[in-house]
Amino acid sequence: MRSFPGNRVETTNLVIVQKARLKTCALVANECAEVKGRSIFHLVEAEMNNKISFPLIVVFLVGLIAVPLHAEIRPWEIDKEHTNFYFSVDHVYAKVHGRFTDFNGSLLFDADNLKDSKISFEIKVKSVDTGISKRDKHLLSDDFLDAAKYPLITFVSTSITKAEGNTYTVNGKLTIKGVAADLMLPLRYEGTKDHPLVPGSEVAGFNGRLTLDRLAYHVGDGKYYKMGAVGKDVDILVTIEALRKK
Repeated sequence: MRSFPGNRVETTNLVIVQKARLKTCALVANECAEVKGRSIFHLVEAEMNNKISFPLIVVFLVGLIAVPLHAEIRPWEIDKEHTNFYFSVDHVYAKVHGRFTDFNGSLLFDADNLKDSKISFEIKVKSVDTGISKRDKHLLSDDFLDAAKYPLITFVSTSITKAEGNTYTVNGKLTIKGVAADLMLPLRYEGTKDHPLVPGSEVAGFNGRLTLDRLAYHVGDGKYYKMGAVGKDVDILVTIEALRKK
């Protein structure tokens, strides 16, 4: 078969075009592979970031939840001159009144943060005062308080909860003559205001009443109660004033 020059030129041009197309496809394929590779890399990187970020976010949120919602309660200082522990008990037909004059106490109270509120007292038994020294000596003897063996009466709160109105229930442990028993003291919060006599200070007031069975704390063996001389139920009045700087 005879070959003409024109046919050889056309064949050569066709080969060149086909090679060019193949080269172009190869380049396009490489670029697609690189783009695809970058896409996969970015997806993996994003996934890893998500896996790292999610725990960090959780930790951050838990930290926010763990932050106390209330600021620390500022303590009150008990005003001993205007804080008293009064008691009264029946004597035949009369009422005998007395109080304890020497004590220490601590008070943390915030109506908006009862969880961290607390109160405690330590009363020195020898400070009992009924106005008659002979009677006081009898109360300090082992017939009643036995002050030589049990020099302190203590109370430590375990919780304070809101009751009705401005009254709060103070639960705690009262210890008299070595007998520790649960006690519920209803304490009325009278309010807080600027102290009219102490500039730069504020004052808070509390009052509470309850009745104790003295025989439950071994204050007496019941002899005088059976005689009809001294009652077993003792009425208690707790009245507190506390101060702190504004």
